[in-house]
Amino acid sequence: MMRSFTLDTYDDLHGSATDPAVGSLSFLNEVMGRYPKAISFAPGAPHTSSYDDLDLTRYIDSCRRHLAQRQGLDQEAAQRLLFEYGPSRGIINEVVADALNRDHRLGAEPSDVVITVGCQEAMFLTLRALFRGSGDTLAVVNPSFVGILGAARLLDIDVVPVSEGTTGIDLAELQRLCEEARTDGRRIRALYVAPDFANPSGTRMELETRRGLLELAYREGVLLLEDTAYGFTAPPGDTVPTLGAMDTSGSVVTLGTFAKVCLPGARVGYAVAGQRVTDRETGDTRKLADVLAEMKTMITVNTSPIAQAVIGGLLLEHGGSMTQAGRAKAELYRSNLRLLTDALDRHVADRAPKVTWNRPDGGFFVRLRLPVAVDMALLKRSAADYGVLWTPMSTFYLDEGGDRELRLSCSYLSPTDIDEGVHRLAEFLADVAQ
Repeated sequence: MMRSFTLDTYDDLHGSATDPAVGSLSFLNEVMGRYPKAISFAPGAPHTSSYDDLDLTRYIDSCRRHLAQRQGLDQEAAQRLLFEYGPSRGIINEVVADALNRDHRLGAEPSDVVITVGCQEAMFLTLRALFRGSGDTLAVVNPSFVGILGAARLLDIDVVPVSEGTTGIDLAELQRLCEEARTDGRRIRALYVAPDFANPSGTRMELETRRGLLELAYREGVLLLEDTAYGFTAPPGDTVPTLGAMDTSGSVVTLGTFAKVCLPGARVGYAVAGQRVTDRETGDTRKLADVLAEMKTMITVNTSPIAQAVIGGLLLEHGGSMTQAGRAKAELYRSNLRLLTDALDRHVADRAPKVTWNRPDGGFFVRLRLPVAVDMALLKRSAADYGVLWTPMSTFYLDEGGDRELRLSCSYLSPTDIDEGVHRLAEFLADVAQ
């Protein structure tokens, strides 16, 4: 008989094994699987219609030809570049840097860019490189994306919340946290922030707040980890720059993904980290991106060159622009947002007048505030009795906030499902949110 080794309790495992942030996504997937007929506003996933016209072979060939031309390779050598492991830094760094400079005036060099396995790896690598010991603390805008909270938990990094505020972040509170940390012999090493239509709140940071945040970051020596995932959904003609584009002091590390703009299944993201790191003994310097690329060899070795070629070719076929590659998708997501908020006005406003919601003009998410506690038990009731799913906001908060809020995502749904889903939601809210 085969014997198996069993750990007695979760106390034998790392604390992240039972952390709510780490397990929240798997729980939502479980609930969705349990109620397959429910309309789900839970996943912040791209709409499946964006896959209809994809030609992966054409994109790969386009990128292969581009690499051969730019690097002086024959076609056989260029093809081997896609079939082998490849450099940990990536093979489409020039294409990505050009796109960032064209779309956002980032001023990035190819050597500033590390191509990662999704933005999640970019976050993980950056945190691992920056946080040396227990005296370093990560600040996050509260509420915050569970991916950064989970990564910090896996790395045993202390995290403190900074209130979101009406303009995107409470700068006075961040200043106070920096001063308190300094008094205690610690430091706020970095701040994670998504200025454009943040997940989960949909909030967008105002221009003056961006200026103030950059000034504060430079003054306090805080690196800003800017997540740019939803910026491409801004309305046409929008001129609000990213933090990275406004940065003149090297205070911003840009983190990004092609999941929403191009294709989630490729699992391609990036970190832009051109900051110089100096060896105190030798005086030699190298870029933070070099450090991240070196550390990456111990995690994923490299990002799939074939997946990179798909993204590189897709960008090249859209003039080397992320904005152009994502234009049709951005229009669809803005349309879905309008459909969602209009449906809330029609179905919910009268039936559950104590429920309120925000009205973002970009991104994937709308946040509802209820007069009752919002928890997993209420979610199960909504799914089982009313056939509609959503995400409790408490998962995204580090403190007790969000216990009366829920998040709706409209990116994945059709117009018909949005309207029917809100109709079901209105029935649910009319019963529970009086």
